[in-house]
Amino acid sequence: MSLSWIPRPFSVRNPNFLGAVLCTVIALELAACQKKGNTPDWDASGNKQPFASQSVAKPATAHSKKSNPKPSSENQVPSATELDRGNLRFITYNVENWLTMDRYIDNKLVNKRPKPDLEKNAVIKVLAAQSPDVIGLCEIGEATDLAEIQESLKAAGLDLPHSQYIGGSDPVRHLGLLSRFPITSTAKPAETEYQLNGQTLGINRGILDVTILIRGKSYRFVGAHLKSKREVEQRDQEEMRNHEAHLLRRHLDLIFQSDPKARLIVYGDFNDTYPSKAVRTITSSPDELQRMIPIYFKDSHGEAWTHHWKSQEIYSRIDYVTVSNIIKPEVNFRACHIVDDPMCDQASDHRPLLAVFK
Repeated sequence: MSLSWIPRPFSVRNPNFLGAVLCTVIALELAACQKKGNTPDWDASGNKQPFASQSVAKPATAHSKKSNPKPSSENQVPSATELDRGNLRFITYNVENWLTMDRYIDNKLVNKRPKPDLEKNAVIKVLAAQSPDVIGLCEIGEATDLAEIQESLKAAGLDLPHSQYIGGSDPVRHLGLLSRFPITSTAKPAETEYQLNGQTLGINRGILDVTILIRGKSYRFVGAHLKSKREVEQRDQEEMRNHEAHLLRRHLDLIFQSDPKARLIVYGDFNDTYPSKAVRTITSSPDELQRMIPIYFKDSHGEAWTHHWKSQEIYSRIDYVTVSNIIKPEVNFRACHIVDDPMCDQASDHRPLLAVFK
């Protein structure tokens, strides 16, 4: 950089002044580089700060993936022994097609192949390393596929003997839940269909609803996997997702009507970013006490993306864990994080979210 603009009396004869000028320039440059974009910010308690912009770029609002520097002490995820020993550890995870389907192998389409063993083993290692008490899973095939995950986790030292499996209008992909503790009750939504362009459509993957008694506290887990952003012929994928979100919200409203103090954990792959209509439909309510509060997760590098859409090279936060107001004080926000185990890249196109409750 040329310093010809500095008057000669200072550029040579007054090196202290020159040093001060250079320090000022560098400080200004660093401040500009650190300026944040339009990603929502949250405080330490999980409360959302106002968005700079509410626009959502299709097919998804992406978080650009950074290079992976060594985690700083500020972003370092605390260990389980430091923060959550004896607490409830819950993971939601889209395991990317743990099912039998047509797959490309060596650039050739092969019919009816299961998820590759390399990917399966990676999923099991990632989950077992986190020692969760409850796991909510998306993109499970048959009930036997859920049983395979359960058995593989047990072989890896994580015994989750209680399970729930449910689906919707999609005959291929389903929801599953595994628990260390017994499931005390299950429920189904009163409405599972909607009208779109004169057609009656059902919620694709259904709504999973179980109640679990854990160390004297009751938790109601409600899981969903909304319509993806992939286009569907003769239908609007965004409208489909919005209708599914509306059905999920109506189910939550009915729960609150029967129990205003419901201890709800609503989670899953909502396939949209936080400012979207679908996510706001799920979380919002005219009654402040019936709002669902999203936990804002980050990984050990301070990044917030949960899904990598490889063909579009987009990194987005589309997976969520939300809680009812009555549970918010029990959330250990410091311990909640996105699991960024190196095995995650092999396991799925999503990363698991770990929520910890006191």
